[in-house]
Amino acid sequence: MIVVKNITRKYGDLQVLKGIDLSIASGEILTIVGASGAGKSTLLQIMGTLDKPDTGEVYYNGKRVDHFGQKELARFRNQNIGFVFQFHHLLPEFTALENICIPAFINGVSRKEAATRAHQLLDKLGVRDRHNHKPNELSGGEQQRVAVARALVNNPRVILADEPTGNLDSANAKALHELFFSLRDEMGQTFVIVTHNEELARQSDRVVNMKDGLVV
Repeated sequence: MIVVKNITRKYGDLQVLKGIDLSIASGEILTIVGASGAGKSTLLQIMGTLDKPDTGEVYYNGKRVDHFGQKELARFRNQNIGFVFQFHHLLPEFTALENICIPAFINGVSRKEAATRAHQLLDKLGVRDRHNHKPNELSGGEQQRVAVARALVNNPRVILADEPTGNLDSANAKALHELFFSLRDEMGQTFVIVTHNEELARQSDRVVNMKDGLVV
């Protein structure tokens, strides 16, 4: 489903990625591990079209996307990729329901349809009764579940997660792991997860180890 070929990325004098080749199958849960500074998050951002490689190519289902213009990229990203980050990045002035709806609104979905979908996801993720709460009124685990619902609202083909359990206690981290696997089984999403969590890595379908900007 996702193929990256000979991806390199340099920031100033620092060569972060030195030629990455990687293929990810549809419905696969793949974890990327390695020490800090190995290039994991940079690779994830390039896979997610949030950053462009200096050289190399990024394909989704056979279509090359790294040379899209900004508007085309934004549309593609909104419709096909969901993001989950360590620190949630929920907008503090909006409720849980409103945060989830935002990507759907950007995609042109009506307010009623977006709200219906958001309520369904809140129910599936076990936080339906928190729909009218703002982020500062939610626990860390609840915030992360809302962030996952936001990532899922447009029914994307792939979820890219950067240290999704890094800010959670062990119980909430375990619950989030189980959630990812149940979502894959129920909804068919592909997951690419950057993590330092050894338990999550062990449970995944495949582990990719990075070191010094290369897959090892």
